[in-house]
Amino acid sequence: MSYDRHLERWTVHHRTGWLNPVFEGLSWIGGQGLVWLVIAAALAIWWRRPWLFFQVVVADFAAQLISYGLKEGIGRERPPEVYAAPKPLVHVPHDGSFPSGHATTSFACATMLAFSAPRAAPAFFVLAAAIAWSRVYVGVHYPLDVLGGAVLGVLISIALRWLLGALRRSRRETPAG
Repeated sequence: MSYDRHLERWTVHHRTGWLNPVFEGLSWIGGQGLVWLVIAAALAIWWRRPWLFFQVVVADFAAQLISYGLKEGIGRERPPEVYAAPKPLVHVPHDGSFPSGHATTSFACATMLAFSAPRAAPAFFVLAAAIAWSRVYVGVHYPLDVLGGAVLGVLISIALRWLLGALRRSRRETPAG
């Protein structure tokens, strides 16, 4: 058995009852990137930067699309498909396990927000990490699923940020007329 599976097994076998609702809640708010869209909308309104919301929406959509495509292509079994006990604390999705969509989306959105608010970056990344780890705790992902998703999410936002910069530069260089 790999370290990845050992760590997942250790985590689900050592759940602490009072933490269960915390990690279930983190897993729930991380679904579809909704918590990130709410944070981005609030910050965009507060700071009067509507483009911030648009950038996070694009990061969320790209992360979901890419992680879903990879899950379908890779097809890694989820822990409940391999181990009968303990039971997962949340509904088990029917798609593959790698990469974690929650982790991909959370880290893509956290990274995009961190570009606009570097001082708040630690808070964004702590929330992203908590949402990502919640998927291991509730029993539907392995640690490498969330690590892969986290790296993928950061890379997606870096690529999107680069693409947005390239578009801005090309617009400035294009002669008017």
